[in-house]
Amino acid sequence: MQNLGFYFDLGWHHILAWDALDHLLFVLALSALYLIGNWRQVVILITAFTIGHSLTLALSVFDIIRVANNWVEFLIPCTIIVTAFFNVWQKKIKPGSVQLNYFLALFFGLIHGLGYANAIRFIMAKDQSMGWSLLGFNSGLEAGQILVVMAILLVSYLVVNLARLNQKWWIWGLSVFALCMAVRMAWERFPALLS
Repeated sequence: MQNLGFYFDLGWHHILAWDALDHLLFVLALSALYLIGNWRQVVILITAFTIGHSLTLALSVFDIIRVANNWVEFLIPCTIIVTAFFNVWQKKIKPGSVQLNYFLALFFGLIHGLGYANAIRFIMAKDQSMGWSLLGFNSGLEAGQILVVMAILLVSYLVVNLARLNQKWWIWGLSVFALCMAVRMAWERFPALLS
């Protein structure tokens, strides 16, 4: 049980650390379509992302799957770019009907899970209780993501409901911000593909 707390803390800091900017940008792009009244849908969406993340993390830790780190580091900002484009492409904003978002969250979670898998594989490989370690890490990750999402939804509420900014402009603003940051990341990581 001691491992559970250690790995919970590791998962929590994985999402809340400044070097997790790509992860935070993905959560921002994923949450941009939603307002505070849709918090249940967003939690389900984030959980779908965590499931994908957890799956590839577990497969990698058990050495069932390995993907070159340079490819993964390039693909992570690409997931942000696709999600942000999807947000801007939406003609009518109806978060309840955006079922494709759940698939994107799950699928892109698989890619993001590979990003941290190479680092955590070495730590977890030394532990005897791999299941508890994975549970702790993923629980910490999920808790951190929910905190970030609630902060995003609260700011969205303040901007859209209280400041009366058009929701479509808010979604575009968040999405374009995430898109620009992700394009820069992808550009910086692209030469790594050639090595």
